[in-house]
Amino acid sequence: MVFLQVIVGGLLLGAIYALLSSGLTLIWGMMNFINFAHGEFVMLGMYVAFLVVVWLGGGPAVFTIAAAVALLVLGVGIYLSLIRHVIRGPMLAQILSTFGLALLLRYSAFYIFSANFVSLPQTWLAGTINLGGIFLPVAQLVGGVLAIALTLALHLLLTRSAMGSRLLAVAEDRAAAMLMGIRPDRMQMLAWGLSAGAAGIAGALLATAYPWSPSVGETFGLIAFVVVALGGFGSVLGSLYAGLIIGLIQAISAFWLGAIYKDIVVYGLFVALLWFRPQGLMGKV
Repeated sequence: MVFLQVIVGGLLLGAIYALLSSGLTLIWGMMNFINFAHGEFVMLGMYVAFLVVVWLGGGPAVFTIAAAVALLVLGVGIYLSLIRHVIRGPMLAQILSTFGLALLLRYSAFYIFSANFVSLPQTWLAGTINLGGIFLPVAQLVGGVLAIALTLALHLLLTRSAMGSRLLAVAEDRAAAMLMGIRPDRMQMLAWGLSAGAAGIAGALLATAYPWSPSVGETFGLIAFVVVALGGFGSVLGSLYAGLIIGLIQAISAFWLGAIYKDIVVYGLFVALLWFRPQGLMGKV
């Protein structure tokens, strides 16, 4: 029963990994652009949740929406002020721009919040629930279920809506999309907003269960890249599958080998899989 609880917990954590990675894969699939500041978006979502609870006394519904809106606005602002000016430049300029952005966001958070770890004050998500003998934290259960729902919603938005068709048209052929009356710049701005908003929600959900500091963005940024590469760059559904796999492997490794070895197992299996399938689970060859 304990092992089953470990498996369920790992899948719920993996669902949040999938949500925070879906925005990264959206940017790659849309613009062939790698955002090294994505982990810092997750970190900022955690601090937005913290401020909403501390200053306003808001609950999970309030701080999750607040994190989504705040990060969506930030993502749009970053695109307008930085990304659209470097997207046509050389790859090195793109890499350095988002790497510098990550440092700016991280050390700004250090300046504002200090390097101390903080945790979210207790909300109605505190406590555990018994599901047929499996005891799970309410925050982890709600966060995992909501993350799966939002990741699937993003996938449906891209594949079953007119807006998604326009986004994918720009990703497929920018010039042809312009001839069809689609404004690529507006679609790319929307993609950055959605990407940052998804990261913000994931950060708010993670904040309900884990303490953090401004440096946590490095950890989640690396996990996001592993999930996206494993699932296939540009595939939101692939990120969902890969996130669940990574969460499950981490949980089982921590249970059998100890928490300090879980990342070694994850990255080792990740490298081994990409040796045989470098395009990831659902990426194109």
